[in-house]
Amino acid sequence: MYAIVFHAHQKLDRVARRHLRRYIPRDGFFPTSVQILHFEAGRGPDNAKLKRQVHGEQPWHFIDPFNSQDTELHELIAAHYEGLVQALRSQDEVQSAFQAAWLAHALVDGLTPAHHYPYEEELARLRGGEARHTRKGLTGRVYIKSPTVRESLLMSTKLVGPGGLLTNHAMFEAGAYALIAPLSLNSSRPKQADLDHIREVGVVEVFKEMALEIAKLHLYDRFIAGGWTLRLTRQVRREMAPRMVRMITLAWYAAFEEAQKGPKTAKPKKTARPKAGAKR
Repeated sequence: MYAIVFHAHQKLDRVARRHLRRYIPRDGFFPTSVQILHFEAGRGPDNAKLKRQVHGEQPWHFIDPFNSQDTELHELIAAHYEGLVQALRSQDEVQSAFQAAWLAHALVDGLTPAHHYPYEEELARLRGGEARHTRKGLTGRVYIKSPTVRESLLMSTKLVGPGGLLTNHAMFEAGAYALIAPLSLNSSRPKQADLDHIREVGVVEVFKEMALEIAKLHLYDRFIAGGWTLRLTRQVRREMAPRMVRMITLAWYAAFEEAQKGPKTAKPKKTARPKAGAKR
């Protein structure tokens, strides 16, 4: 299941990077698709959540698009965006690839309808108020420890059983990304008006607008109520997926353009591909 989601993020990143070539000079410094995808899948935010030993708070990509005060993901996006700008200015291939990948992942998750559901509130209720940062590794995410074995099994079934909280989330993402995989997504290229708009209001504001547009389609609620319908499938392909690629492309373009306004702080590095153990 996670392999499907990993592949989907990679597909969206590849298309966005292809689009980006239209908007930046051929000799402009920006990490390649290969370099960016190095920090996806096993080195991406999702895999960090499955590891028991993770330093600091784990990435949290859930948001309520109807609540302007729900700012945790906004702050994370802003931090990765600023990190990308600085890495591009210093022409640091490793850091710029990492920031580009994790920025794109946060944006896509934030535009995914399953991430608009009040997942944390429901999960906290099942776990008796346990804070999310105490849940480590795969076991900590699929098993709910309760006072008795019977209660543990009951609560865990409500999480990962048929129609469970995590089951619905995973099934929607897997289905949606299976639909996206064969798409060319040529229609997702930003227009000049999109470029002008992101210059004017910034990455976070454009993300808010797109997240709200997708949320108003109520894709996830309809999936839970009736599964995959023809209309739902069409909207995922024609409404959701193009916005995801467009958002990534715009964010990367904005970071590239902003980086050009500041001085370069280091000479270009010649590393062709980031190493697995590279310092971030």
